[in-house]
Amino acid sequence: MNRKSEFSVLIGAAAGGFFGYALFVALARRGYHGLAVPGGLLGLGAGLFKTRSKAIPVICGLAALALGLFAEWRLEASAADFSLADFLLHIYQLPRFTLLMIAAGAAIGFYVPFRRGQEGKNT
Repeated sequence: MNRKSEFSVLIGAAAGGFFGYALFVALARRGYHGLAVPGGLLGLGAGLFKTRSKAIPVICGLAALALGLFAEWRLEASAADFSLADFLLHIYQLPRFTLLMIAAGAAIGFYVPFRRGQEGKNT
């Protein structure tokens, strides 16, 4: 395994996640609810670099899921006062569309680096 490429993918994922969260906050201030944006940009940032590691897409997918949940918590916590633990205990009470958007961001966060690593295998 090439540690430099894995590190580059993770740095790209972190940068994409940061910008995705910042864009989510900007959209939320304008009344839009773009919960797939943080995880999606995390995946796109990770996809800038190529890696053959199987663990990197899984890590990126889980990080995108965590970032989506964190973004929703921060949005909801601004309206009500509750902890992250309370939010996670009652996550099943979120609207289905909200959960779908978080899952879409996590899927993009996994799929983009996974597909990018698969590109060179068939040649």
